[in-house]
Amino acid sequence: QVQLVESGGGLVQAGGSLRLSCAASGRTFSIFRMGWFRQAPGKGREFVAEINWSGGITSYADSVKGRFTILRENAKNTVALQMNSLKPEDTAVYYCARDSRGGGYDNWGQGTQVTVSS
Repeated sequence: QVQLVESGGGLVQAGGSLRLSCAASGRTFSIFRMGWFRQAPGKGREFVAEINWSGGITSYADSVKGRFTILRENAKNTVALQMNSLKPEDTAVYYCARDSRGGGYDNWGQGTQVTVSS
């Protein structure tokens, strides 16, 4: 019913910036919080950032704190991830996810590749 589509991935040099966007679409849906996760080759999926859709409270992984910002975009039901001061270790497929009622993330996008060269 609900589809999440990420965009904005690409190749960037270390120290550069990239902005990811995730749009949710569907006939009816609710959002308690939206999050960003990433998965590097051979690694498990890890938490990056999340935002409470109602209150706007955000949370970040220690590895990206101070460099990444999660935010709601002007477009309805769209979340962005602004990534600054990118490092090669940020290279991964980035996924957006939806928690509809606060019970956990159970709706995932297809992912977008972010590659940071050294």
